[in-house]
Amino acid sequence: MTADLLAPLDLAFWNIESARHPMHLGALGVFSCHSPTAGAHAADLLAARAAAVPGLRMRIRDVWLPDVRFPRDLAATRLPLALGGAAREPAPDFDPLDHVRLHAPTADFQAVAGRLMERPLERGRPPWEAHVLPGESGTSFAVLFKFHHALADGLRALTLAAAVMDPMDMPEPRPRPQEPARGFLPDVRKLPGLLRGTLADVSRALDIGASVALSTLGVRSSSALTSEPSGTRRTAGVAIDLDEVHRVRKSAGGTVNDVLIAVVAGALRRWLDERGDGSAGVAPRALIPVSNRRSRTAHPQGNRLSGYLIRLPVDDPDPLTRLRTVRTAMDRNKDAGPNRGAGAVALLADHVPALGHRLGGPLVSQAARLWFDILVTSVPLPSLGLKLGGNPLTEVYPLAPLARGQSLAVAISTYRGRVHYGLVADGRAVPDLDRLARAVSDEVETLLAACRV
Repeated sequence: MTADLLAPLDLAFWNIESARHPMHLGALGVFSCHSPTAGAHAADLLAARAAAVPGLRMRIRDVWLPDVRFPRDLAATRLPLALGGAAREPAPDFDPLDHVRLHAPTADFQAVAGRLMERPLERGRPPWEAHVLPGESGTSFAVLFKFHHALADGLRALTLAAAVMDPMDMPEPRPRPQEPARGFLPDVRKLPGLLRGTLADVSRALDIGASVALSTLGVRSSSALTSEPSGTRRTAGVAIDLDEVHRVRKSAGGTVNDVLIAVVAGALRRWLDERGDGSAGVAPRALIPVSNRRSRTAHPQGNRLSGYLIRLPVDDPDPLTRLRTVRTAMDRNKDAGPNRGAGAVALLADHVPALGHRLGGPLVSQAARLWFDILVTSVPLPSLGLKLGGNPLTEVYPLAPLARGQSLAVAISTYRGRVHYGLVADGRAVPDLDRLARAVSDEVETLLAACRV
């Protein structure tokens, strides 16, 4: 394995992290079992299999001079941007036992997961962990995976986690074409195209910047969604039937994702009203990440993300009108494409030199609250059933990192006919996260009832 310079967005995630704002994402998987020792066996399997997964052996180190090869999407003409960056490289002393931990039996997987999500990953070794949580009843156990966002986005984290599950009969992947060697200077025959690309990048950056500025105007969020950081974390999860989501979609229109986002808006309304904060006039900006990952021939590591920005119609009392508002906003974003608009601000990382990421990371982290109020992200999962040690995975709750100044993040996955909402909150700002989880279930029932009228 060779070393790779971090792409700009990976470097941004690496540098905006702080003790109270760890930049790892997670997934809490629940497995059914028939033995109280199944959790311990699962921990042994994870440690043994992790040793054979190249992506789990990679650490991140600072690189002041670019003595490693560039990612495929980082042109050689941008050599100066890499000065003072960081790189992924194989850890010479990798020991999977340092990353897989077996905990005492518990009756509440989510409570333990919340405490574990508070802890930053160690930066001197491969930035990931797997925590095995045996259930007190002996009929289930959970595994909490944590991956630093600089190591993987949601799709890449899914690939790494699946690599330590029980093997499945899958078709062989197509071989990747060999990348030609690159020098420090560009091929002069490509200069006209490079110039056009540079001008297009500048135009896109100006467009995104203007959209971000406009998105801050006339915004009313809720104090429940923003807070001073306490460094504490709570997690909660709720599962709903995918068939119910499809019934709403077929009756009211839109996509499955539109319905799932509208459920978040309705749940926030119900939750804010119940806790006495009030939803009147509240229309928080939701960042909806969009993957720009290409086909399997693309470079597999790091983040390939853009995003859409929409106002959640929390203040609208009608559930079907909320869904129509979300649908209209998402259609507008899709028409513009994921590379323009305020939601695509992550792409601006490409225009910042590595040294700028290193020096400006703390400032950028504080600017997140000016850009969006809540993260709502979707992580696709394979339809095939996953197992660990022969024990089937029955539930999986994705967990997103919290940006500085924000109290809540929502991640959604669909797995084997069920939709799983994973909620992460600042533990001090949102002590009633379970109430919001119940509001998600109640909102689905409200939409179903509205569709039957």
